[in-house]
Amino acid sequence: MGATEIKQFLESTQRIGRVAFEGLNHLLWPAVCNSCGTSIAEAENGLCRDCWGELLSCVGGDYCFRCGKDASKYAAIGQGCANCQDKEIHFDGVARGGVYDGSLRNMILAFKFRDRTELDRQLCFMVNSALQGSEFLDQIDLFVAVPLHWRRRLERGYNQSLILCKGIEHAKGRISSDFVRVRYTERQWNLSPAKRRRNVAGAFAVRKGHDFAGRTVCLVDDITTSGATLNECAKTLKEAGAEKVFAVVAAVAMQDADR
Repeated sequence: MGATEIKQFLESTQRIGRVAFEGLNHLLWPAVCNSCGTSIAEAENGLCRDCWGELLSCVGGDYCFRCGKDASKYAAIGQGCANCQDKEIHFDGVARGGVYDGSLRNMILAFKFRDRTELDRQLCFMVNSALQGSEFLDQIDLFVAVPLHWRRRLERGYNQSLILCKGIEHAKGRISSDFVRVRYTERQWNLSPAKRRRNVAGAFAVRKGHDFAGRTVCLVDDITTSGATLNECAKTLKEAGAEKVFAVVAAVAMQDADR
């Protein structure tokens, strides 16, 4: 047997072994949908067809690049939409992966509150897609994950926004850890809009000796609704010298409640 035949024999043996191993692996540990738990084929990339369909249905639709809410591109008023026209917004624009509904909502809740960090693959895909479609992609110098207070971080075990931040594919921008939450705040979702703003006021700071002078920063978070948290973060970063602050989120919730 010549060298070519030996090489072909070894390659064929490796292929057969790999297929056999994958078959045994699927038999012993069958793949399930990361969202609903039904059995799936490995080729379906972590979600069943129904959940992929729901996820994709949450992605479509025009939205306001100033606040992230649903808005027709023909309904723009100045720099924003009817929803945000009279609001003071400190960030310079937002890109969203989708609407907080259906499969996307279920995935974010599991990712954030039920230790389902394996969902980072799908959610990072949403964030990267949103960023690629934004008008500010090439301007970004620094990425900043919306920080958790150390007590909340200890309770949860991880910062879901930092996981998404680390999953961003960007050649130029680097991740900064110099932005922190200095005050433990009440959870936002059951507060009125005014209380949400007061709840996060003064809750963030830049580490001593580290400023953001002249930089373009992109905040990264899993979900936003009223924008109170992103707004306070952007305000603090600009006070520290940031020239522009944008935001990218996996989802924007339509109902009147915050994170």
